[in-house]
Amino acid sequence: MKLQSTIGMLALLAAFGAHAQYKYVGPDGKVVYSDQPPPSGAKVLDKKGLPAQSTGGPELPYALKSASQTYPVTLYTAGNCGTPCSEGRNYLVKRGIPFTEKTVNTADDAAKFKKDLSTDKLPVLTVGNSKQTQWQQDGWASALNAAGYPADSQLPQGYKNPAPAPVAPPAATSQTASNQGAAPAANGAPSAPPPAASSGGDKPTWFKGF
Repeated sequence: MKLQSTIGMLALLAAFGAHAQYKYVGPDGKVVYSDQPPPSGAKVLDKKGLPAQSTGGPELPYALKSASQTYPVTLYTAGNCGTPCSEGRNYLVKRGIPFTEKTVNTADDAAKFKKDLSTDKLPVLTVGNSKQTQWQQDGWASALNAAGYPADSQLPQGYKNPAPAPVAPPAATSQTASNQGAAPAANGAPSAPPPAASSGGDKPTWFKGF
């Protein structure tokens, strides 16, 4: 009878764990299965019982993680954007918004930026599909509020946003690699000169004046 009772209890616990959406370590150190979001600061576990990993370092609180997954934030800046870009970036950092920064510093960057964002103004903030052109705190705040981002920072200590990356990363130079293994030209004739250097490193004229 006791064995049947034990088996029944284990089956009940297994069924509850299967339907629970969240698994985390409670304040008493015990694993908790729940259909309610874990409290802030709780150690969230994955299906194997290991600490769940996040790409930015420590695990984000549930509300912040949910907003960043549903409405990811991207900031577009340029090296010569000056005060508007700095103020926009500082606002996101102070508010504790997880974001990706993309830089527009070359002609290739500028071409892709203008094609993808349909604007030549900087900075630009995207929150999911929402786009905020130029730095305007009220507009940026409204977009973040609508996406469910907390008004005050909830980022855990040690969290770091990804390093800024160019809008148009340099293409892999596979041709250069293949040329390194090419056989010398016949009869000692010099090989063909390399192609002219790309102008991709030049800053676009439409950035001047920032």
